[in-house]
Parts: sequence; structure tokens; C-alpha cells
Amino acid sequence: MSMPLNLVLVRHGESEGNVAVDRSKKGDHSAFNDPKFTSRHSSLWRLSAKGVAQATETGRWITANLGLRFDRHYTSAYIRAMETAGLLALPDAQWYEDFYLRERDWGALDRVSVEEREQKFAVAMKERKVDPFYWVPPNGTSLADLCLRIDRVIDTLHRECEGKNVIIVCHGEVMWAFRVRLERMSQEKFRKLDGSKKPYHRIHNCQVIHYTRTDPHTSGTTAPHPHLNWMRSICPWQLDLSGDGKWRKIQRKRYTNDELLERARQVPAVIV
Repeated sequence: MSMPLNLVLVRHGESEGNVAVDRSKKGDHSAFNDPKFTSRHSSLWRLSAKGVAQATETGRWITANLGLRFDRHYTSAYIRAMETAGLLALPDAQWYEDFYLRERDWGALDRVSVEEREQKFAVAMKERKVDPFYWVPPNGTSLADLCLRIDRVIDTLHRECEGKNVIIVCHGEVMWAFRVRLERMSQEKFRKLDGSKKPYHRIHNCQVIHYTRTDPHTSGTTAPHPHLNWMRSICPWQLDLSGDGKWRKIQRKRYTNDELLERARQVPAVIV
């Protein structure tokens, strides 16, 4: 069994949670002092007005630019993803809700202000800088753990969606997990991208990541590749956040014995 012919991932639009965190970073922690906000599970956050506009514009862009009729539609079980999926207004869409696509569990760091994270959870936040991929928020899950959950989704795509066009509306870190698994991304590359300040290395609200098995440079005149071998990343509501937005071929790195040993030598030994 092979993968879908095209796989399109879409992050949800700006949510109430995104707005609350952005304000908190600027010193306004009021949302996290409001029981109407903090008493709800983060799965119930709605889109902001900006998020609605982002999702609507992204739907228009997908319809106008991808030229795809989707055979299968999936959405995270979280409200902000469902709302985004509906606002995309894709023709004849029939959405499957999948809780495997839910956001990473941030545990005790969920629904708390930036100030509280820095004060009450200072040790945990310091640990995140050691390695963001393996780091576990207090009572939460690591991005590595999330990858295991996304493997279940990929198994379903193999089993049920061979040769089909599939769209998934989910979350930023879920999309990073897809990238790590589908592109066989090294931890070194992930850490580099995670720490990058360049906007086109980020996954913005309503970012679109498109994977395909069809060589985009041959206009479909060659047989599909066995794997999702090309990808591009676009931010439809603000295209300058996308970089050049061009297709790139996925390079899945393999190592010789000597290359593995060289990787090891790049890390200084502390105890010998």
C-alpha cells in the first residue's frame, strides 16, 4: 500500500488561545485571570475574528491554486480546527473528526499566562532549551511522543487513502510531527528550524503544507513516486511569510558508518 497522491495539511486560524498568549507576552495577562476563559478546556477555544478571516482566505486560496478535489477530509477534534475546516468552504466536503490529530498536551503549562510559566515553571522552561524535541512539559507530552500518535494517522492514510487527495486541518505542532515523520527529519535539522527566527521556517496560523507523490516539475507526465517526495509551504493570507513558496524535493538522509561516527565526534565527550 502507498500513501495518498496529495496530502495537504492546514493549521487552524488564530484562536482565542493564540490571542491570550500573544497579549500575555506583552504583559497583559487578563485572559488568564478570567474564569470564563480558564474554566474551559483548550479544546474549546474558538477562532478570533482574525482567525475567521485567515481561514476564509485560505479556503479561497486552496480552491483557486491547488486544483484538487479532495477524496478524504480530516479535522482535529478541537473546536478551532473544526471551525477552520468549515470556513475553508471546500466543495462537497465530508469531514472525519479524528482525536489523534488533537494538539500536543501541554499539561500544567496549558491555560496559564507567560508570567506564570516563567515564575512557577521556571525550571521546566529552562529544560525546554536543552532539547525542544524530547522535552516534556510538566504532566504533558513531548513532541517525540506526539510523533508516535501521528504515526497512527499515517498508518490510516496508507491503509485507506492510497492514491487519493487528502486534506487535514490540525495544529502547528501536529504539523511539525508530520514533517518529522514524513520527511525523516533529523533531530539536528528540527532543532535548527525550531530555533530559527526566519518567518518562513515557522508554521503560522492557516499555514498550508502540501505534500505530493507527483513530480511538480514534469506536470504529471511521469509516474507518481512511491513516496510523498515533494513539499511546499504557503501562508495564503500573508504570502511573504512563506519565503519563495516553491516546491522542494524531500531528501531523506541516510548515513554511512563513518558519517555516524563523525556525527558523534561533533558532540564533545564530558566523561571519558
